[in-house]
Amino acid sequence: MTARPVGVVTRGTTASRRLRRVDRWVIATHGPLLRQRDLLVVDLGFGASPVTTIELARRLRRINPTARVHGLDISPERVAAAQPQATPWLDFAVGGFELAGHRPHLVRAFNVLRQYDAAAIPEAWHRMQQQLDTGGLILDGTCDEAGRLASWVTLDATAPRTVTFAFDPTVEPSAVAARLPKALIHRNVPGQPVHRLLTDLDVEWHRHSALGVFGARQRLAATAQGLRRRGWPLRDGPAVWRRGLLTVAWRALAASEH
Repeated sequence: MTARPVGVVTRGTTASRRLRRVDRWVIATHGPLLRQRDLLVVDLGFGASPVTTIELARRLRRINPTARVHGLDISPERVAAAQPQATPWLDFAVGGFELAGHRPHLVRAFNVLRQYDAAAIPEAWHRMQQQLDTGGLILDGTCDEAGRLASWVTLDATAPRTVTFAFDPTVEPSAVAARLPKALIHRNVPGQPVHRLLTDLDVEWHRHSALGVFGARQRLAATAQGLRRRGWPLRDGPAVWRRGLLTVAWRALAASEH
């Protein structure tokens, strides 16, 4: 019997291509996970339209013809509206943090927990982690309406592992502060690691302003190199940084947890 849905109905706003950056990132950085046979993915809280769930399924099917995606939302009305777009490899059902009883390899939960109190985050994470298949991951993140600014926490079955930032190269990197995951946004105050990181980002961005004549990509890569020299434990390298994506070990941003 499927567990009772856990969670509350959120605003549900969405738009086509809004989650393209996180989808491309996870495909590029977690290829072995996503290419395994019979891949099962849950898109949690697909909202008023299933458009981004459909896009995720199509992206995954291009690299893995055996992939299946379950779009979950706690609103029965939204699920009913999405049903006509179901396929043999994409379906929609009522569900919350219990993941409707599924044991997925990947959970994408975007713009969901942002609408909860910070105190609710650990329990929501724990419920999803309990449902992960072996080696599975959760992406808990937030983005703006156009998908240009975003950030997300990547968790495995035991703990959060990394935080990834997707920058808009036309503005200061700290603009992403408005789209921090709920687990971090309340920590963006002086004395906290995430505030220090965003401050250092802007310092390095301005330090390398001269590279702007060669394009935003070169400036972003140099900014990330500057952060690494400051001791921040960055993942990936220049090829990823030039796309405006930067991943930091979770431990570096959670150092002041109480």
